Amino acid sequence: MIRDLTVSAISVPSKPGQSPDNLALIAGACRKAAGLGAKIVVFPELSVTGFIPNHPVGDHAEWLRGALKTAWGTAERLDGQAVDALVGIAREAGVYVGAGLMENAGNVLLNTFVLVGDGRLVGYWRKMHIPMFEMPIYNGGGVPEVVETPFGRVGANICFDALLPESTRLLGVQNCEIGLVPFAADPAPGTAEAWANWARPVLQARCAENGMFGVACNYKGLVECAGAEQAFPGGALVIGPSGEVLSEAADMLVVRLEQERLLEARAAFEYTFRFRRPELYELLARK
Repeated sequence: MIRDLTVSAISVPSKPGQSPDNLALIAGACRKAAGLGAKIVVFPELSVTGFIPNHPVGDHAEWLRGALKTAWGTAERLDGQAVDALVGIAREAGVYVGAGLMENAGNVLLNTFVLVGDGRLVGYWRKMHIPMFEMPIYNGGGVPEVVETPFGRVGANICFDALLPESTRLLGVQNCEIGLVPFAADPAPGTAEAWANWARPVLQARCAENGMFGVACNYKGLVECAGAEQAFPGGALVIGPSGEVLSEAADMLVVRLEQERLLEARAAFEYTFRFRRPELYELLARK
């Protein structure tokens, strides 16, 4: 990891089925973050194509047909227009951009988070663990890879994935230094503070367990589709590699990540990663 890296996490009010408008919001936010010195700008889960609400109150079958039609109609391929647009936004602002989209993977849909920069798609991650309310919409993805960037080694867990320690450990064993964690969560009572109180202890544990920075950003705004709606409060949170809170905000934050923190965390006795004994854990892979 480089000595100093400034990152930004920004909640934007994306809407399902309005990808051009969502991309315009992302572009404006990137310009603002770049002006404050950010080199990596992180947006929420499904921020490009929009989150499809999954709490129907009427006919469930009717809702599902409508939701799936919208999902397929807005889903993007990794070599498609939305990713190309993100590459252009990143190039114009002079930053790396991480954003989420519904991916058309051929005959299935996936909840995917992409990182673009230097004129290309740098990496992508597909949500592995799908909560029950989201299962009707998309499938689960495979093992997340860590990618090398000019700033350090970067990986991602998408929302629910971070609640399962194995998800982040898959990044840790690949020497991830900066973990991106996009969310779309609305814990009661539906405020950014409530989201942070819910997400903070989980992210602190994941970062301390694996000795990595965590940059988290939550979805924002009211979404409506197929007769269902859901409201998200936004929120942004950055955690250090010892589990310390570095910055927290309701909508946008810009914070510097220092290599020295990473070195200190991995030199500490509390960095338990180095005491792991994988030869003892075969049972975990079978149960």
